[in-house]
Amino acid sequence: MATPFLAGLAVATAALAGKYTIQAWQAFKARPVGPRMRKFYEGGFQPTMTRREASLILGIRDGVTAEKVKEAHRRVMVANHPDAGGSGYLASKINEAKDVLLGKAKNSGSAY
Repeated sequence: MATPFLAGLAVATAALAGKYTIQAWQAFKARPVGPRMRKFYEGGFQPTMTRREASLILGIRDGVTAEKVKEAHRRVMVANHPDAGGSGYLASKINEAKDVLLGKAKNSGSAY
């Protein structure tokens, strides 16, 4: 007498567990896909680089210390260095971003 009851209880438990597993899987698949790694600045460059654009390129906040700017510059430059397959144009923009944030004057004219 107890055996059919226990068998029925096991089947009902398995059915409920299966139902909730399917619901959890569907909720997991429907979740928005978030970034899995840190995203760097995506977008075109302005004709004259601003401090905001420079901080977006380096992935830091405006007004951080010079040490943090140098660390961020090093990190982004390693990922985009021309010798490692990166673009020379991007490398120049990364260097320009570092110069803007450190307050170094850009040479507008040449000495030739």
